[in-house]
Formats: sequence, structure tokens, C-alpha cells
Amino acid sequence: MLNKTPRLPGEAKLKYLDFTFKILTPGDFVVCAVTGKKIPLDDLKYWSVDKQEPYADAGASNQAMIETEPSE
Repeated sequence: MLNKTPRLPGEAKLKYLDFTFKILTPGDFVVCAVTGKKIPLDDLKYWSVDKQEPYADAGASNQAMIETEPSE
């Protein structure tokens, strides 16, 4: 976990950066943009800087990339 900040119960709002994130609104979890699963901040490892959204795991991250690729 890169940011050590006191946590309040509830959903956090983050700014996703390269290799880290900034906590805008304190909380103890974020919600995966693909699965809707709650992700504890200590377990957050996957996100998109461009789309500013978190992912529960590598599979969800990959799914988000596939869904945004332009069709041929």
C-alpha cells in the first residue's frame, strides 16, 4: 500500500496516478469498475490512469481494456 492515511468506513474517492494514487475522499474501499466488487485500499493493485477507474484483479483490468479497444 503506497498511501498511508487514516481510513474512514465507506467508499474512498481516488485520483489514479502512475504507480500510486492520491486519496481525495477518505474511505476504506473502492468499487471495481468491471465487477462491482468492493476492493479494500490495502489490496488495490490495478487501475487505469486514463479512465480513472479501479479494477479488482488483472482479469478485470484486461476486460476493461478489451471493452475499450476500437472495433475493426
